[in-house]
Amino acid sequence: MKFLCVDCDRQMEFEDRTVPGDGTFAAVFQCPACERSTAMLANPMETQLVSSLGVQVGGRTVPEAPMEGIRSQVSSGRDDAFVEPTETPTGPVQWSVEAVERLNHVPSFVRGMVKKIYNEYAKERGLAEMTPGLMDRARTDLGLEDM
Repeated sequence: MKFLCVDCDRQMEFEDRTVPGDGTFAAVFQCPACERSTAMLANPMETQLVSSLGVQVGGRTVPEAPMEGIRSQVSSGRDDAFVEPTETPTGPVQWSVEAVERLNHVPSFVRGMVKKIYNEYAKERGLAEMTPGLMDRARTDLGLEDM
């Protein structure tokens, strides 16, 4: 993907990347000819998606994860192969049949990430079972209703 200046029809150059700490990021690009700037803002879910695909906007800002290069090249056949298990004080988060069916409607390339987000949400609240109702509440609380 490239950003082009509409007035100059020149490829814009990366200028700055900001990570405010709320799960979003912003990237600023500038035209080398007319110096017009444009910015791109990604919400938390888009930021997770970009990160999970290994796309780097403006260079690396976090240290490389162990085995990151290998993980990006390996297809394990399991959506959650590299997702660490999340445990509540009473053990791992259990998923109801209905919640699993709903999760199966999520595209496979982001399913592990989505499951991890829901597991972390349940763990932070000390909840032992993921249900469709809890998934709805998590989407609202996390500001993800429009996704």
